[in-house]
Order: sequence, then structure tokens, then C-alpha cells
Amino acid sequence: MLRYFTAGESHGKGNLAFVDSFPAGLFINKSAIDKELRRRQSGYGRGGRQKIETDEVEILTGVWHDVTIGSPITLWVKNRDFKINSMPDLEAPRPGHGDLAGLMKYHAGIRPILERSSARATTATVAAGALAKLLLEEFDIHVAAYVVAIGGLTLEPLFPNTEKAGQKNRGAIGYSLAEIFEKRDQSELFSLRGDLEDEARRLIDHCAEIGTTLGGEIEIRADGVPFGLGTHSQWDLKLDGRLSQAIMAVQAIKGVEIGLGFDAAGKFGQEVHDPIEYNAEHIVGSEICVADSESVADSQSFGFSRPTNNAGGIEAGMTNSEPIVVRAAMKPIATLKNPLPSVNLRTLQPSQASYERSDVCAVPAASVVLEAVVALEIASALTEKFGGDSLEEMKERFKGQKGL
Repeated sequence: MLRYFTAGESHGKGNLAFVDSFPAGLFINKSAIDKELRRRQSGYGRGGRQKIETDEVEILTGVWHDVTIGSPITLWVKNRDFKINSMPDLEAPRPGHGDLAGLMKYHAGIRPILERSSARATTATVAAGALAKLLLEEFDIHVAAYVVAIGGLTLEPLFPNTEKAGQKNRGAIGYSLAEIFEKRDQSELFSLRGDLEDEARRLIDHCAEIGTTLGGEIEIRADGVPFGLGTHSQWDLKLDGRLSQAIMAVQAIKGVEIGLGFDAAGKFGQEVHDPIEYNAEHIVGSEICVADSESVADSQSFGFSRPTNNAGGIEAGMTNSEPIVVRAAMKPIATLKNPLPSVNLRTLQPSQASYERSDVCAVPAASVVLEAVVALEIASALTEKFGGDSLEEMKERFKGQKGL
């Protein structure tokens, strides 16, 4: 099973990702990893730390002549703002952070807790996710995350026609991933609603002026995913459960929806479940006819399709060849310039919470992190199904899948 671990502190020497069981034979484009690290540092509403750091990955192990060799891969992102040993502890825990809970658990002060729980640690996650995306691209699987709300301002993707105006366009129906990438990458908010960009920026600027912060919602879509990633057989192997855990583990994420999500609870069954259709256009017998299809990914549907995708591409813990669609809710960042009440731990008297340099709105940056963790879970499930020793072996098994 492809898995990863991270290590590092916000103001320590750097952040490290350790990726295990990654297949051999993949050329690693370092610039592609660095591009994702730069995207994580951008987005409207970020704080001063991003002016200090210029994140760049160093690949320490697991490659030979820039090609993976099947052994563990170590990715290192150095911190320029290395000063942890000179930084004081905090006296008043910040509501919404792990300060107080971590202090009571480890009895080591607040500083060690905030240094590890800081979102700065996601540099390692994004580096590992960029590695996973390089693997997925070999199978024509692509993942895109984009912002669909900032605070109470919806940035919902528009439907191509006006018939469904006002409805949630889950999965950005009507847009290809190429169109999503183009629109998103032109936006400072990483959204698909350039027409609302100015309004969103004004909202963020207002929050900066009054010393508060903003959360939002992020959608992640993965195209080209074949049948059968994940399994129904055990609770901890279901792909929807694994994706939910990975997303909820990202700092400040407080909710996850797959497909129709919570909206499904208020509808009738006929309105929720996706009818099954069949078209043998790309199938010859039980073999995949890649030559007759637009891409390898298209052929992985074996002729089956759905007119809707309310399930978000996953049924009973397994992919059903439709795009995976996941949404995440991010709370406002807990470090406030206008702090909430707290308690001074030295005197046990009422006090304002301590303040650490922070962002006003990190929802665009969080979308990059969520894109990374979704890519990592899909890549892990892909190596489980098709064998993860070498890229060549995986491709042969991927192409050799049979339908009915």
C-alpha cells in the first residue's frame, strides 16, 4: 500500500515527507512538485509568512537519475524562517487551536503543539501529493480542487445553461477538467467565478481591517478513475471513508460531503440514486478497445455510464468509473488579530488569547492541500488494485482489465 508520513515544525529547520511503496520507473519532474508548492503559498488573503518562504523541494532518497526505484522517497522542504529555539511559549491558549488540549496531553508547553499542528506542515503533504499526481497522470487520472465559497459568499460554478440557475453545480458539471484548470488558475481565489472575484476580495479585506478571519468551501473532482478502487469488504478499506479521513485530517477542515452529500437526506430515493446506462461503442467483446476511445480513461467505463453523479463516483466504498466529487468545509482560521477571551496559564486569570502571525483567509491555499490528499488516497488505491512494484507492471494490469 502506498502510504506517506510527514514531519517538521512551523519554525523548525523544514518539513519532510516520507513516501513508502511508491512504484519504480516513474520519472520525477521536480518542477511539477515546486509548482504545487508555489500554488500552496499563493491565493488572496495569505499572511506575511509567504513573503519569507520560497518553497522548493529537495528529493533526498528513492530516485536514481530522476527515476523512482521502488524504495522509500524522502522529500524535504527547507524553512527559511527557522527560529523555533528562540521563540517564546504562549501564555494564553487560543480558542479553536490545539493549544490547551495539546498542553494538557503532553505537558510540554503550547509552543511545541502549535509548531507541529500549524498549517505550515502541509508543505510536506503538498509535495507528497504532487508526487502522487505524477503517478496518476500516467493513467490519465487527474484531480482538481477549486473554491466554491468564501465565508457566506457562494462561488458556485455556473451551469452551462440557465435551467438549473441557483442550484449547486456539484462536480462543475458542464466543464472539462481543462476548462476548470484554466478558470481556476486565472483566479486569485482558485475559484471558477471570476465575475465574483472583486466582491470576494473586498470581503477578505474587510475581515483584515476588523481583525477577524474567513473560512469557506472547497470542491475536489477526480476524472478518469476506473472501476473498483477501494472495496466494500472492510470498513477501513472503503475509499469514501479513506478520502473522508484524509480530508478531515487537514488543518481547519470541519466537514466533508461526497457527491450530493447532506442534500441527499432531504430527497426521495428516485431523486438521489444514479440510473445506470450502457453503450457498447468503446467495447469489443469483453476487451477494452483503447484505439476506438478518446483516452485510456474513457475505456475504463466498459460502456457503462450515469446521467447523474449524485453518488460522487463512489458506491459501497468502491469507484464506479464516474468522476469522484468531494466537498469540504473549512472553518475560519482560529488565530485572530482581535483575540477571543482565554485564560493566562501562569496566573489562571482571564486574558485575551495570544496572537501569532497568521492568514486572514487560507481557503485557496487549503484547496491545494485537499487536492494533494485526494490524489494520495486515489494513488494508494490504484497501487493496491494494479500492483505497485513498478510503473510498467501497473500499466499492463490497468490496460488488461476486463469487463463483463
